[in-house]
Amino acid sequence: MHMTLSSETSKPSAIFTEGSTMRHVLAMTGAASIGLMSIFVVDLLSLLYVSRLGDPDLTAAVGFATQLLFFSVSINIGLAIAIGALVSRAIGAGQRPAARRLAASGLVHVFVISALVSCAALPFRRDILELLGASGEALDVASTYLLFTLPATVGLGLGMALAGLLRAVGDARQAMYVTLSGAVATAILDPIFIFGLGLGVEGAAIVTIFSRIIFVVVGLTGAVYKHDLIALPRGGAAISDAPALMRIAIPAILTNVAAPAANAYSMRIFAHFGEPVVAAFAIMDRITPVAFGVLFALSGSVGPIMGQNLGARLYDRIRQILTNSFAFAAVYVVAVALILSQASPLIIGVFAARGQTAELLNFFCLTCGGLWFFLGGIFVANASFNNLGFPVLSTLFNWGRATVGTIPFVTIGAARFGPEGGFIGLIAGATLFGVFAVVMAYFVTARLARDSKDG
Repeated sequence: MHMTLSSETSKPSAIFTEGSTMRHVLAMTGAASIGLMSIFVVDLLSLLYVSRLGDPDLTAAVGFATQLLFFSVSINIGLAIAIGALVSRAIGAGQRPAARRLAASGLVHVFVISALVSCAALPFRRDILELLGASGEALDVASTYLLFTLPATVGLGLGMALAGLLRAVGDARQAMYVTLSGAVATAILDPIFIFGLGLGVEGAAIVTIFSRIIFVVVGLTGAVYKHDLIALPRGGAAISDAPALMRIAIPAILTNVAAPAANAYSMRIFAHFGEPVVAAFAIMDRITPVAFGVLFALSGSVGPIMGQNLGARLYDRIRQILTNSFAFAAVYVVAVALILSQASPLIIGVFAARGQTAELLNFFCLTCGGLWFFLGGIFVANASFNNLGFPVLSTLFNWGRATVGTIPFVTIGAARFGPEGGFIGLIAGATLFGVFAVVMAYFVTARLARDSKDG
């Protein structure tokens, strides 16, 4: 009897189709936040260590390199979204063999695509960095940094996909361990390699490789040994499953690439104002994910919850999940924005920022809440689009914000009011598309319910 019970409990079940939807949202987001924000905290510490080397060019170099890495990471996020969406639907519909097969096929695609993207970007990394506005020592250091970190994105992609599979089955804790383990290793090794071995920025890049390997090992342990969630990969299955995966993955990838595209354009505009401005931008790029990382976790966590309820055709619960997610995001952003506005002097002191860099950091801390309030709405809306069968909508909204909502606003704002005006332009564009995205998310859920009744 005990053996039978153990066997049954190890199998994935549709746990999100029952109980409080808000409790599921909070539990999944809370666990995901710990793992995800641990990565952001460690990235922030890495930049802090680099800033303590006393050379603004080195801080700017990490900022430039990060913009290019964002593109590769965004592709991996899109693939992880597709895998999580399909596997959670299969689990919600009670189709465990299909879920295991899709998990295996998805990991094959992640490995192949991540490797191809990394190999394609490596030879052109200096050209891309120059396009972003890098020059001199910042260009040289950023190029070396990418030589190590671009190949490591393959491990990151696999780790993210494995964490997505664990969330799809409802094991938020094990998914948290995937990211948390790599972050802890980075936190320990970074000071040793950067300062102890005197490797500087290059040391931080080497540590990144170690952390990605740990991601994969811990992820496989949970997905394979704990949940038996991955079938033996087969070439034929990977090929036959490709259309279903790519129908979600391609729009999701395009959606996620939009954000780094907008950031890259903004970085190029800000680069015209000099290295101190780029340094401030780089610091905020690491602070805001830590401050608002819960929103990233929310958008990734709510997908499997919606996916299982969609598979079970529980449309009223889907609408509840959407409302719960928007409400949680709004309250969280307001609270964090207030904290950041008070923490500005501390942040400036910790990073030893001076002059224009310090002034911009203070400005960002006082105003970034407005940007993230509407970005939170876009994140949740995109999660609903990707997991409810409307991935093209998330692509349209994200690219709309990255182009129409970024280029004219940032360009005009920076030209008339300097870097501060450019950042206010980002807020204005996010406001416009955030409001429309929230409205469309409710329209989509209403349409699903209506079509179900008509059917």
